[in-house]
Amino acid sequence: MDKKLKEQLKKKLEEEKKKLTKEISSFAKKDPKRKGNWLTSFPFLGNDRSHVDESAERIEAYESLLPIEHTLELRLKNIDDALEKIKSDNYGKCEKCNKNIELKRLEIVPEAKTCLQCGKEISNQ
Repeated sequence: MDKKLKEQLKKKLEEEKKKLTKEISSFAKKDPKRKGNWLTSFPFLGNDRSHVDESAERIEAYESLLPIEHTLELRLKNIDDALEKIKSDNYGKCEKCNKNIELKRLEIVPEAKTCLQCGKEISNQ
């Protein structure tokens, strides 16, 4: 992979990381005890409803944020892993077969860990 393309993909990864961090920060805080882990805040909806209704809504809102937090955490971890690989000059190699990941795939999903073929095999399991 040429240096220019690698720099473009690095920039794209950094921009996506910034966007995702902003999104997850809107409802969660970084876990000081575990790197890469976020803690979803229990939402406060206000005092204009009865206590029971407010509690039920708060629980529902909290539960709806948990899978979003999990998805964003995974995406951030994959981006961090890709940025580390760029630093160590190991970027663009499939983690399963060790062949080069297709450039088109990296342009679309720069944090991809596998080539297209290995990715299909994993998703079919």
